[in-house]
Amino acid sequence: MARETSASDRRFAMRQVITTAAIAGLGGLLFGYDTGVIASALLFIEPEFGLSSFGSGLVVAAVPIGAVGGALFAGRLSDTYGRRLMILISATIFIVGAIGSALADSEAVLVIARVVVGAAIGLASAAAPVYISEVSPPDVRGRLVTFFQLSVTVGIVVAYGVGLAFEPSGDWRWMLGLGAVPAIALLIGMLRMPQSPRWLVMVGRGYDARATLERIRVDDPAAIDAELDEISESIVTEPGSWRDLLEPVAKAALLVGVGLAILQQVSGINTVIYFAPTIIGYTGIDSNSAAILASVAVGIVNVGMTLVAIRLLDRAGRRPLLLWGTALMATALSALAIVFMTGASGDIGSFVAIGSLMLYVGAFAVSLGPIFWLLNAEIYPLKIRSKAASVGTMANWTFNFIVSLTFLLLIDALGRSGAFFFYAAICVLTFFFCKALVPETKGKRLEEIQAIFAERVGEKPPPTS
Repeated sequence: MARETSASDRRFAMRQVITTAAIAGLGGLLFGYDTGVIASALLFIEPEFGLSSFGSGLVVAAVPIGAVGGALFAGRLSDTYGRRLMILISATIFIVGAIGSALADSEAVLVIARVVVGAAIGLASAAAPVYISEVSPPDVRGRLVTFFQLSVTVGIVVAYGVGLAFEPSGDWRWMLGLGAVPAIALLIGMLRMPQSPRWLVMVGRGYDARATLERIRVDDPAAIDAELDEISESIVTEPGSWRDLLEPVAKAALLVGVGLAILQQVSGINTVIYFAPTIIGYTGIDSNSAAILASVAVGIVNVGMTLVAIRLLDRAGRRPLLLWGTALMATALSALAIVFMTGASGDIGSFVAIGSLMLYVGAFAVSLGPIFWLLNAEIYPLKIRSKAASVGTMANWTFNFIVSLTFLLLIDALGRSGAFFFYAAICVLTFFFCKALVPETKGKRLEEIQAIFAERVGEKPPPTS
């Protein structure tokens, strides 16, 4: 009887962890919804406000601008007030920004409102993956942190569906304003979620950390004691300062985290997500509804392959998925570039182009998409984890901004085929970066991952139990 009860308790604890990860992952839904909805809304915003190529890029890039600012403050605020509170604040700010976007009566007001939306997304994308990684057991951490990326992909598909629903009326205000709905769900859901046990230890609330672990682990007391001791030993001192990011172990981890943050963006993913209907229109499909519908299909592939990633991350590991994924991304973008280079049009050209987009997005969804956010949440020492993760997030959003703002200008400068050959070359570079520098973290405790980077720079790793 005791064994049966113990198994039941473990299942209950795992449901608690999964629920916590799923709700925190709604922060990704905000990210995904705004990313996807602007692709559809832009088709109607451009003629209403008479936007130029630069103006369209600025409306899109306003969110990354705000996200950089949000991520900048996320690290210090998360260390001081907790990851959970940062997620709650991000949901509140997003609601304000979404409503402001819907009510905008000029390009300037729309850009400002989208900067506010971006600030919320920056906070959420820095805090939510770290929060999930710190409440998750090592053997399922990969799939649980990937809930964040899954929510991003679901948000994109939902946004494309909303765009398709409002396409006949062209009512872009409803498209943008409905983004407040998932933000409200995140705000309500997070009110019932626990604090990160690692953050509680970091701020000297060991008793509360034990209570949280007993709720989400249900292990024997000795195992919980061992985990608490390991967390305490990994902190060593008070929460780290920004200066601690210059320590050798931190710099080694940041090289991987920031490198992946930049490469994830300059490999071209948001040119596809933000401008999918525009790209599909280049193939000769001249109907807004048909272009948005094709974008929905691309978004569904994104969700489906992210679900595959959830199954594979804690089985196949991070490195193999990164290597296979980036190789396929380069292949898909090269095929898309060839379509434009040869001038293929009509049904065959459209079929190959859309198929290439699906292959590219699918490969991204099992590799760079979720794995950057996962590694950015798990590779840093605890005392600087929030700050380092916020640096990675800032780098990601900074290059999101650069790519978003320059995509249409890059098309003007290099042509359609030249632009996508450029992104394909970046994917090849990413393959070799991952092969050389990204460690395998599958199944390792967060403190064991810290030891990998300590050994890499020739330092004695922190004690583990």
